[in-house]
Amino acid sequence: MPSSRPATRFLDILDNIRRILSDLQGMDRAAFAADSRTRDAVERCLERLSEAATRLGAQADELAPGLPWPAVRAFGTVLRHAYDQVGPARICEIATGDLPRMAAAAEAALQRRDKAQDS
Repeated sequence: MPSSRPATRFLDILDNIRRILSDLQGMDRAAFAADSRTRDAVERCLERLSEAATRLGAQADELAPGLPWPAVRAFGTVLRHAYDQVGPARICEIATGDLPRMAAAAEAALQRRDKAQDS
């Protein structure tokens, strides 16, 4: 069932992206791999981000097209059930490669929604 509050879900996504980027600030991949507390925090944020995407359902595709939403939703399951198959390098790859684009798409979705409500 899609969320009755898509704006809240996009805000959840943005909040968790900001937390991840803040946690990783100044860290290279080796430092991230060696810091279990930061790895745990980043993985937890990715789980919440995935859950927000799951709650958005098809609204994610409608409001922020062009992102791999099925993969975003599935990644939370991977982190919960196949956590031993996701290494620090993959987490860094997601954080540096995918999350900035996702943040921009979520912000654009919120702006479009705000404009539509103002009309």
